[in-house]
Amino acid sequence: MENFEATCRKIQDLLSEKHSTQLRYFLLETHYADLAEILRTLELEERVKLLSHLESERAAQVLFELDADEIPPLLEGLGSRASARILQEMSTDDAADLIGDLPEDQQTRYLGLMSGAEAEDVAELLEYGEETAGGIMTTEFVAINKELTADRAIQVLRETAPDAETVYYVYVVNDHNQLVGVISLREMIVSAPDARIEDVMRTNVISVNVHTDQEEVARVVAKYDFLAIPVVGDDGELLGIITVDDVLDVIEEEATEDYLRLANVHQERYLELGDLQRAGRRLPWLMALLFGALLAGSVIKFFEDTLAGIVALAFFMPVMAGGPGNVATQTLAVVVRGLATGEVDSRRVFGVIFKEIRVGMIVGAVSGVVLAGIAAFWLDSLMLGVVVGTSLAAGMVVATVIGSLFPLLISRLGVDPALASGPFITTVMDVISLMIYFTVASIIFFRFVG
Repeated sequence: MENFEATCRKIQDLLSEKHSTQLRYFLLETHYADLAEILRTLELEERVKLLSHLESERAAQVLFELDADEIPPLLEGLGSRASARILQEMSTDDAADLIGDLPEDQQTRYLGLMSGAEAEDVAELLEYGEETAGGIMTTEFVAINKELTADRAIQVLRETAPDAETVYYVYVVNDHNQLVGVISLREMIVSAPDARIEDVMRTNVISVNVHTDQEEVARVVAKYDFLAIPVVGDDGELLGIITVDDVLDVIEEEATEDYLRLANVHQERYLELGDLQRAGRRLPWLMALLFGALLAGSVIKFFEDTLAGIVALAFFMPVMAGGPGNVATQTLAVVVRGLATGEVDSRRVFGVIFKEIRVGMIVGAVSGVVLAGIAAFWLDSLMLGVVVGTSLAAGMVVATVIGSLFPLLISRLGVDPALASGPFITTVMDVISLMIYFTVASIIFFRFVG
Protein backbone atom coordinates (compact mmCIF):
# COMPACT_ATOMS: atom_id res chain seq x y z
CA MET A 1 0.00 0.00 0.00
CA GLU A 2 2.89 2.37 0.81
CA ASN A 3 4.41 1.80 -2.65
CA PHE A 4 1.03 2.41 -4.25
CA GLU A 5 0.53 5.68 -2.38
CA ALA A 6 4.06 6.78 -3.24
CA THR A 7 3.40 6.02 -6.92
CA CYS A 8 0.17 8.06 -6.79
CA ARG A 9 1.99 11.04 -5.27
CA LYS A 10 4.81 10.77 -7.81
CA ILE A 11 2.39 10.77 -10.74
CA GLN A 12 0.40 13.69 -9.34
CA ASP A 13 3.61 15.69 -8.83
CA LEU A 14 4.79 15.01 -12.37
CA LEU A 15 1.37 15.95 -13.75
CA SER A 16 1.26 19.22 -11.84
CA GLU A 17 4.85 20.14 -12.69
CA LYS A 18 4.32 19.24 -16.37
CA HIS A 19 7.44 17.06 -16.61
CA SER A 20 6.19 15.24 -19.72
CA THR A 21 9.34 13.25 -20.47
CA GLN A 22 9.80 12.07 -16.88
CA LEU A 23 6.08 11.26 -16.65
CA ARG A 24 6.13 9.15 -19.81
CA TYR A 25 9.15 7.20 -18.57
CA PHE A 26 7.62 6.69 -15.13
CA LEU A 27 4.30 5.53 -16.62
CA LEU A 28 6.17 3.09 -18.83
CA GLU A 29 7.60 1.44 -15.70
CA THR A 30 4.20 1.16 -13.99
CA HIS A 31 1.93 -1.83 -14.64
CA TYR A 32 -1.29 -0.98 -16.49
CA ALA A 33 -3.44 -2.56 -13.73
CA ASP A 34 -1.81 -0.23 -11.19
CA LEU A 35 -2.31 2.71 -13.53
CA ALA A 36 -6.03 1.92 -13.74
CA GLU A 37 -6.24 1.90 -9.96
CA ILE A 38 -4.29 5.15 -9.72
CA LEU A 39 -6.55 6.70 -12.36
CA ARG A 40 -9.54 6.30 -10.03
CA THR A 41 -7.87 8.54 -7.44
CA LEU A 42 -7.50 11.45 -9.88
CA GLU A 43 -9.86 14.15 -11.08
CA LEU A 44 -11.23 13.81 -14.61
CA GLU A 45 -8.87 16.43 -16.04
CA GLU A 46 -5.86 14.66 -14.51
CA ARG A 47 -7.11 11.30 -15.79
CA VAL A 48 -7.28 12.60 -19.34
CA LYS A 49 -3.79 14.11 -19.06
CA LEU A 50 -2.37 10.86 -17.75
CA LEU A 51 -3.92 8.83 -20.58
CA SER A 52 -2.70 11.32 -23.17
CA HIS A 53 0.88 10.59 -22.06
CA LEU A 54 0.47 6.86 -22.70
CA GLU A 55 0.98 5.07 -25.98
CA SER A 56 -2.29 3.97 -27.54
CA GLU A 57 -1.68 0.28 -26.79
CA ARG A 58 -0.93 0.99 -23.13
CA ALA A 59 -3.90 3.35 -22.84
CA ALA A 60 -6.13 0.58 -24.24
CA GLN A 61 -4.91 -1.82 -21.53
CA VAL A 62 -5.62 0.74 -18.82
CA LEU A 63 -9.10 1.57 -20.11
CA PHE A 64 -10.08 -2.09 -20.23
CA GLU A 65 -9.41 -2.34 -16.48
CA LEU A 66 -11.96 0.39 -15.71
CA ASP A 67 -15.72 0.11 -15.17
CA ALA A 68 -18.01 0.82 -18.11
CA ASP A 69 -19.35 4.09 -16.67
CA GLU A 70 -15.82 5.48 -16.20
CA ILE A 71 -14.79 5.17 -19.85
CA PRO A 72 -17.07 7.54 -21.88
CA PRO A 73 -15.92 10.74 -20.07
CA LEU A 74 -12.29 9.75 -20.68
CA LEU A 75 -12.85 9.11 -24.39
CA GLU A 76 -14.69 12.42 -24.63
CA GLY A 77 -11.79 14.21 -22.97
CA LEU A 78 -9.19 12.56 -25.20
CA GLY A 79 -10.98 13.55 -28.39
CA SER A 80 -12.01 11.54 -31.45
CA ARG A 81 -8.57 10.92 -32.94
CA ALA A 82 -6.94 9.70 -29.72
CA SER A 83 -10.01 7.59 -28.88
CA ALA A 84 -9.94 6.01 -32.34
CA ARG A 85 -6.26 5.10 -31.97
CA ILE A 86 -6.88 3.52 -28.56
CA LEU A 87 -9.84 1.48 -29.80
CA GLN A 88 -7.79 0.34 -32.79
CA GLU A 89 -5.09 -1.00 -30.47
CA MET A 90 -7.52 -3.17 -28.52
CA SER A 91 -8.08 -6.78 -29.48
CA THR A 92 -11.50 -7.19 -31.06
CA ASP A 93 -12.98 -9.04 -28.08
CA ASP A 94 -11.78 -6.39 -25.62
CA ALA A 95 -13.10 -3.60 -27.84
CA ALA A 96 -16.44 -5.42 -28.14
CA ASP A 97 -16.65 -5.85 -24.36
CA LEU A 98 -15.86 -2.17 -23.81
CA ILE A 99 -18.20 -0.81 -26.46
CA GLY A 100 -20.92 -3.34 -25.63
CA ASP A 101 -21.31 -1.86 -22.13
CA LEU A 102 -22.04 1.60 -23.56
CA PRO A 103 -25.46 3.01 -24.54
CA GLU A 104 -26.51 2.22 -28.11
CA ASP A 105 -25.93 5.73 -29.45
CA GLN A 106 -22.40 5.75 -28.05
CA GLN A 107 -21.74 2.27 -29.49
CA THR A 108 -22.57 3.60 -32.97
CA ARG A 109 -20.38 6.63 -32.44
CA TYR A 110 -17.28 4.77 -31.29
CA LEU A 111 -17.65 2.09 -33.95
CA GLY A 112 -17.61 4.95 -36.44
CA LEU A 113 -14.23 6.07 -35.09
CA MET A 114 -12.63 2.71 -35.90
CA SER A 115 -11.37 1.55 -39.27
CA GLY A 116 -13.84 -0.27 -41.49
CA ALA A 117 -12.47 -3.80 -41.04
CA GLU A 118 -11.92 -3.41 -37.30
CA ALA A 119 -15.37 -1.88 -36.77
CA GLU A 120 -16.96 -4.69 -38.78
CA ASP A 121 -15.29 -7.35 -36.62
CA VAL A 122 -16.35 -5.64 -33.39
CA ALA A 123 -19.91 -5.10 -34.64
CA GLU A 124 -20.10 -8.79 -35.55
CA LEU A 125 -19.04 -9.78 -32.02
CA LEU A 126 -21.67 -7.47 -30.55
CA GLU A 127 -24.35 -9.44 -32.41
CA TYR A 128 -23.66 -12.54 -30.33
CA GLY A 129 -25.12 -13.07 -26.88
CA GLU A 130 -23.08 -11.40 -24.17
CA GLU A 131 -22.60 -14.66 -22.26
CA THR A 132 -21.93 -16.93 -25.24
CA ALA A 133 -18.71 -18.15 -26.81
CA GLY A 134 -19.27 -15.68 -29.66
CA GLY A 135 -19.56 -12.84 -27.20
CA ILE A 136 -16.17 -13.47 -25.59
CA MET A 137 -14.14 -14.76 -28.56
CA THR A 138 -11.56 -12.77 -30.50
CA THR A 139 -11.27 -12.79 -34.26
CA GLU A 140 -7.51 -12.17 -34.11
CA PHE A 141 -6.06 -15.65 -34.45
CA VAL A 142 -3.72 -17.64 -36.67
CA ALA A 143 -5.15 -20.10 -39.18
CA ILE A 144 -3.46 -21.82 -42.13
CA ASN A 145 -4.74 -23.89 -45.02
CA LYS A 146 -4.23 -27.64 -44.79
CA GLU A 147 -2.69 -27.72 -48.29
CA LEU A 148 0.33 -25.62 -47.31
CA THR A 149 3.76 -27.10 -46.72
CA ALA A 150 5.41 -26.64 -43.34
CA ASP A 151 7.92 -24.20 -44.83
CA ARG A 152 5.20 -22.06 -46.44
CA ALA A 153 3.09 -22.20 -43.27
CA ILE A 154 5.98 -20.74 -41.24
CA GLN A 155 6.23 -17.88 -43.73
CA VAL A 156 2.49 -17.23 -43.33
CA LEU A 157 2.92 -17.16 -39.57
CA ARG A 158 5.63 -14.53 -39.83
CA GLU A 159 3.21 -12.37 -41.78
CA THR A 160 0.09 -12.88 -39.65
CA ALA A 161 1.31 -13.67 -36.11
CA PRO A 162 2.00 -10.03 -35.07
CA ASP A 163 -1.73 -9.27 -35.31
CA ALA A 164 -2.85 -12.44 -33.51
CA GLU A 165 -3.74 -12.53 -29.82
CA THR A 166 -1.94 -15.83 -29.31
CA VAL A 167 0.11 -18.27 -31.39
CA TYR A 168 0.26 -21.15 -28.92
CA TYR A 169 -1.93 -23.13 -31.28
CA VAL A 170 -2.10 -22.85 -35.06
CA TYR A 171 -5.49 -23.87 -36.39
CA VAL A 172 -5.86 -25.56 -39.77
CA VAL A 173 -8.76 -24.92 -42.13
CA ASN A 174 -9.89 -26.15 -45.54
CA ASP A 175 -10.81 -24.03 -48.55
CA HIS A 176 -14.20 -23.25 -46.96
CA ASN A 177 -12.56 -21.97 -43.75
CA GLN A 178 -13.88 -24.98 -41.84
CA LEU A 179 -11.78 -26.16 -38.90
CA VAL A 180 -10.12 -29.48 -39.79
CA GLY A 181 -7.07 -29.68 -37.53
CA VAL A 182 -4.57 -28.06 -35.18
CA ILE A 183 -0.78 -28.02 -35.04
CA SER A 184 1.68 -26.55 -32.54
CA LEU A 185 4.56 -24.29 -33.49
CA ARG A 186 7.00 -26.96 -32.36
CA GLU A 187 5.41 -29.61 -34.57
CA MET A 188 5.50 -27.23 -37.51
CA ILE A 189 9.18 -26.32 -37.02
CA VAL A 190 10.43 -29.90 -36.64
CA SER A 191 8.47 -31.13 -39.67
CA ALA A 192 10.22 -31.53 -43.01
CA PRO A 193 10.00 -28.25 -45.01
CA ASP A 194 8.06 -29.92 -47.82
CA ALA A 195 5.69 -31.86 -45.53
CA ARG A 196 2.03 -30.95 -46.06
CA ILE A 197 0.27 -29.58 -43.01
CA GLU A 198 -2.59 -32.00 -43.65
CA ASP A 199 -0.21 -34.92 -43.08
CA VAL A 200 1.26 -33.69 -39.76
CA MET A 201 -1.68 -31.93 -38.10
CA ARG A 202 -3.90 -33.41 -35.41
CA THR A 203 -7.47 -33.87 -36.59
CA ASN A 204 -9.08 -34.50 -33.20
CA VAL A 205 -9.75 -30.84 -32.43
CA ILE A 206 -11.86 -29.88 -29.43
CA SER A 207 -13.89 -26.76 -30.17
CA VAL A 208 -17.01 -24.96 -28.98
CA ASN A 209 -19.97 -23.66 -30.93
CA VAL A 210 -20.36 -19.90 -31.23
CA HIS A 211 -23.64 -20.10 -29.26
CA THR A 212 -22.24 -22.21 -26.38
CA ASP A 213 -22.75 -20.64 -22.95
CA GLN A 214 -19.59 -19.04 -21.58
CA GLU A 215 -19.79 -21.12 -18.39
CA GLU A 216 -19.65 -24.31 -20.46
CA VAL A 217 -16.68 -22.88 -22.38
CA ALA A 218 -14.88 -22.33 -19.07
CA ARG A 219 -15.57 -25.95 -18.07
CA VAL A 220 -14.11 -27.27 -21.33
CA VAL A 221 -10.98 -25.12 -21.09
CA ALA A 222 -10.47 -26.12 -17.45
CA LYS A 223 -11.03 -29.82 -18.23
CA TYR A 224 -8.43 -29.96 -21.01
CA ASP A 225 -6.02 -27.30 -19.62
CA PHE A 226 -6.14 -25.33 -22.87
CA LEU A 227 -4.49 -21.95 -23.35
CA ALA A 228 -7.01 -21.22 -26.11
CA ILE A 229 -9.98 -22.95 -27.70
CA PRO A 230 -11.40 -22.46 -31.22
CA VAL A 231 -14.96 -21.26 -31.81
CA VAL A 232 -16.88 -22.58 -34.80
CA GLY A 233 -20.21 -21.84 -36.45
CA ASP A 234 -22.98 -24.36 -37.07
CA ASP A 235 -21.32 -25.39 -40.35
CA GLY A 236 -17.89 -25.89 -38.76
CA GLU A 237 -16.47 -22.57 -40.01
CA LEU A 238 -13.69 -21.24 -37.78
CA LEU A 239 -14.96 -17.90 -36.44
CA GLY A 240 -12.57 -17.07 -33.60
CA ILE A 241 -10.76 -18.28 -30.51
CA ILE A 242 -11.19 -17.83 -26.77
CA THR A 243 -8.00 -17.41 -24.76
CA VAL A 244 -7.42 -18.47 -21.18
CA ASP A 245 -7.37 -14.87 -19.87
CA ASP A 246 -10.94 -14.43 -21.10
CA VAL A 247 -11.89 -17.73 -19.45
CA LEU A 248 -10.50 -16.49 -16.13
CA ASP A 249 -12.70 -13.41 -16.45
CA VAL A 250 -15.69 -15.67 -17.10
CA ILE A 251 -14.91 -17.80 -14.05
CA GLU A 252 -14.69 -14.70 -11.86
CA GLU A 253 -17.89 -13.28 -13.34
CA GLU A 254 -19.85 -16.52 -12.92
CA ALA A 255 -18.53 -17.06 -9.38
CA THR A 256 -19.57 -13.52 -8.43
CA GLU A 257 -22.98 -14.02 -10.03
CA ASP A 258 -23.56 -17.32 -8.22
CA TYR A 259 -22.40 -15.88 -4.91
CA LEU A 260 -24.79 -12.94 -5.22
CA ARG A 261 -27.59 -15.29 -6.16
CA LEU A 262 -26.93 -17.39 -3.07
CA ALA A 263 -27.72 -14.21 -1.16
CA ASN A 264 -30.78 -13.59 -3.41
CA VAL A 265 -29.11 -10.52 -4.96
CA HIS A 266 -29.59 -10.96 -8.72
CA GLN A 267 -27.72 -8.08 -10.30
CA GLU A 268 -24.49 -7.59 -12.19
CA ARG A 269 -22.35 -4.65 -10.98
CA TYR A 270 -24.46 -4.67 -7.81
CA LEU A 271 -22.01 -2.50 -5.87
CA GLU A 272 -22.33 0.23 -8.49
CA LEU A 273 -26.05 0.67 -7.80
CA GLY A 274 -27.47 3.47 -5.65
CA ASP A 275 -28.85 2.88 -2.15
CA LEU A 276 -32.50 2.80 -3.26
CA GLN A 277 -31.69 0.44 -6.15
CA ARG A 278 -29.85 -1.92 -3.82
CA ALA A 279 -32.73 -1.87 -1.37
CA GLY A 280 -35.16 -2.53 -4.24
CA ARG A 281 -33.19 -5.63 -5.26
CA ARG A 282 -33.22 -7.03 -1.73
CA LEU A 283 -36.67 -6.14 -0.42
CA PRO A 284 -38.83 -8.55 -2.48
CA TRP A 285 -36.81 -11.55 -1.32
CA LEU A 286 -36.58 -10.32 2.25
CA MET A 287 -40.36 -9.81 2.35
CA ALA A 288 -40.88 -13.34 1.04
CA LEU A 289 -38.52 -14.70 3.68
CA LEU A 290 -40.30 -12.62 6.32
CA PHE A 291 -43.54 -14.42 5.57
CA GLY A 292 -41.60 -17.68 5.69
CA ALA A 293 -40.46 -16.77 9.20
CA LEU A 294 -44.08 -16.04 10.11
CA LEU A 295 -44.92 -19.55 8.94
CA ALA A 296 -42.34 -20.85 11.40
CA GLY A 297 -44.10 -18.79 14.06
CA SER A 298 -47.42 -20.39 13.13
CA VAL A 299 -45.84 -23.81 13.72
CA ILE A 300 -44.97 -22.73 17.26
CA LYS A 301 -48.53 -21.47 17.77
CA PHE A 302 -49.94 -24.77 16.53
CA PHE A 303 -47.95 -26.58 19.22
CA GLU A 304 -48.54 -23.96 21.94
CA ASP A 305 -50.11 -26.56 24.25
CA THR A 306 -46.99 -28.68 24.01
CA LEU A 307 -44.79 -25.65 24.65
CA ALA A 308 -46.95 -24.50 27.57
CA GLY A 309 -46.81 -27.95 29.12
CA ILE A 310 -43.05 -28.25 28.79
CA VAL A 311 -41.55 -24.77 28.97
CA ALA A 312 -38.00 -26.16 28.80
CA LEU A 313 -38.58 -26.92 25.11
CA ALA A 314 -38.23 -23.19 24.43
CA PHE A 315 -34.58 -23.29 25.52
CA PHE A 316 -33.61 -25.38 22.52
CA MET A 317 -35.71 -23.75 19.79
CA PRO A 318 -32.80 -21.64 18.42
CA VAL A 319 -30.63 -24.78 18.15
CA MET A 320 -33.42 -26.71 16.43
CA ALA A 321 -33.93 -23.96 13.87
CA GLY A 322 -30.28 -23.03 13.34
CA GLY A 323 -28.52 -26.42 13.29
CA PRO A 324 -30.41 -28.06 10.39
CA GLY A 325 -30.46 -24.74 8.53
CA ASN A 326 -26.66 -24.60 8.66
CA VAL A 327 -26.37 -28.20 7.48
CA ALA A 328 -28.76 -27.50 4.58
CA THR A 329 -26.72 -24.45 3.57
CA GLN A 330 -23.48 -26.46 3.65
CA THR A 331 -24.99 -29.24 1.54
CA LEU A 332 -26.46 -26.68 -0.86
CA ALA A 333 -23.04 -25.07 -1.33
CA VAL A 334 -21.39 -28.43 -2.07
CA VAL A 335 -24.03 -29.47 -4.63
CA VAL A 336 -24.26 -26.06 -6.35
CA ARG A 337 -20.48 -25.94 -6.61
CA GLY A 338 -20.44 -29.48 -8.06
CA LEU A 339 -23.07 -28.57 -10.64
CA ALA A 340 -21.16 -25.41 -11.60
CA THR A 341 -17.86 -27.26 -12.13
CA GLY A 342 -19.40 -30.32 -13.79
CA GLU A 343 -18.34 -32.66 -10.96
CA VAL A 344 -22.02 -33.45 -10.39
CA ASP A 345 -23.81 -34.67 -13.52
CA SER A 346 -26.67 -37.01 -14.42
CA ARG A 347 -24.47 -40.07 -13.89
CA ARG A 348 -23.55 -39.09 -10.34
CA VAL A 349 -26.77 -37.53 -9.09
CA PHE A 350 -27.97 -40.43 -6.94
CA GLY A 351 -24.48 -41.11 -5.68
CA VAL A 352 -24.19 -37.49 -4.53
CA ILE A 353 -27.60 -37.57 -2.83
CA PHE A 354 -26.90 -40.81 -0.95
CA LYS A 355 -23.44 -39.67 0.05
CA GLU A 356 -24.78 -36.41 1.46
CA ILE A 357 -27.54 -38.32 3.31
CA ARG A 358 -24.91 -40.60 4.88
CA VAL A 359 -22.90 -37.54 5.88
CA GLY A 360 -26.08 -35.98 7.32
CA MET A 361 -26.78 -39.12 9.35
CA ILE A 362 -23.27 -39.05 10.85
CA VAL A 363 -23.38 -35.32 11.58
CA GLY A 364 -26.92 -35.59 12.93
CA ALA A 365 -26.12 -38.57 15.16
CA VAL A 366 -23.06 -36.93 16.69
CA SER A 367 -24.79 -33.55 17.15
CA GLY A 368 -27.91 -35.22 18.55
CA VAL A 369 -25.95 -37.23 21.13
CA VAL A 370 -24.00 -34.14 22.22
CA LEU A 371 -27.15 -32.01 22.56
CA ALA A 372 -29.02 -34.82 24.33
CA GLY A 373 -26.22 -35.06 26.88
CA ILE A 374 -26.23 -31.29 27.43
CA ALA A 375 -30.02 -31.19 27.85
CA ALA A 376 -30.09 -34.16 30.22
CA PHE A 377 -27.27 -32.78 32.39
CA TRP A 378 -28.33 -29.10 32.30
CA LEU A 379 -32.04 -29.58 32.99
CA ASP A 380 -31.77 -32.94 34.75
CA SER A 381 -34.23 -34.55 32.34
CA LEU A 382 -33.26 -37.66 30.41
CA MET A 383 -36.53 -37.58 28.47
CA LEU A 384 -35.92 -33.98 27.35
CA GLY A 385 -32.45 -35.06 26.23
CA VAL A 386 -34.01 -37.81 24.11
CA VAL A 387 -36.44 -35.32 22.54
CA VAL A 388 -33.90 -32.67 21.60
CA GLY A 389 -31.29 -35.21 20.51
CA THR A 390 -33.70 -37.14 18.29
CA SER A 391 -35.20 -33.98 16.83
CA LEU A 392 -31.84 -32.44 15.98
CA ALA A 393 -30.56 -35.65 14.38
CA ALA A 394 -33.75 -36.04 12.31
CA GLY A 395 -33.71 -32.38 11.29
CA MET A 396 -30.11 -32.58 10.07
CA VAL A 397 -30.81 -35.68 7.98
CA VAL A 398 -33.82 -33.98 6.39
CA ALA A 399 -31.65 -30.88 5.82
CA THR A 400 -29.09 -32.84 3.79
CA VAL A 401 -31.87 -34.39 1.70
CA ILE A 402 -33.43 -30.99 0.93
CA GLY A 403 -30.05 -29.30 0.44
CA SER A 404 -29.12 -31.99 -2.11
CA LEU A 405 -32.41 -32.45 -3.93
CA PHE A 406 -33.56 -28.85 -4.38
CA PRO A 407 -30.65 -27.54 -6.50
CA LEU A 408 -30.61 -30.79 -8.50
CA LEU A 409 -34.33 -30.50 -9.15
CA ILE A 410 -34.28 -26.91 -10.36
CA SER A 411 -31.16 -27.66 -12.41
CA ARG A 412 -33.16 -30.36 -14.23
CA LEU A 413 -35.84 -27.73 -14.91
CA GLY A 414 -33.24 -25.54 -16.62
CA VAL A 415 -32.99 -22.98 -13.81
CA ASP A 416 -29.66 -21.83 -12.37
CA PRO A 417 -29.09 -23.92 -9.21
CA ALA A 418 -27.60 -20.88 -7.48
CA LEU A 419 -31.21 -19.70 -7.15
CA ALA A 420 -31.57 -22.37 -4.44
CA SER A 421 -30.27 -19.66 -2.16
CA GLY A 422 -29.01 -19.96 1.39
CA PRO A 423 -31.71 -17.68 2.90
CA PHE A 424 -34.47 -19.65 1.16
CA ILE A 425 -33.18 -23.03 2.33
CA THR A 426 -32.60 -21.70 5.85
CA THR A 427 -36.17 -20.40 6.10
CA VAL A 428 -37.62 -23.67 4.82
CA MET A 429 -35.54 -25.62 7.34
CA ASP A 430 -36.69 -23.35 10.18
CA VAL A 431 -40.27 -24.43 9.52
CA ILE A 432 -39.48 -28.12 9.00
CA SER A 433 -37.09 -28.36 11.98
CA LEU A 434 -39.59 -26.82 14.40
CA MET A 435 -42.33 -29.14 13.10
CA ILE A 436 -40.07 -32.15 13.72
CA TYR A 437 -39.11 -30.84 17.17
CA PHE A 438 -42.59 -30.26 18.48
CA THR A 439 -43.99 -33.40 16.85
CA VAL A 440 -41.34 -35.55 18.55
CA ALA A 441 -41.92 -33.73 21.85
CA SER A 442 -45.70 -34.24 21.62
CA ILE A 443 -45.37 -37.96 20.86
CA ILE A 444 -42.81 -38.72 23.57
CA PHE A 445 -44.16 -36.55 26.41
CA PHE A 446 -47.90 -36.87 25.88
CA ARG A 447 -48.23 -40.39 24.47
CA PHE A 448 -45.43 -42.40 25.97
CA VAL A 449 -44.83 -40.47 29.17
CA GLY A 450 -48.40 -39.22 29.48
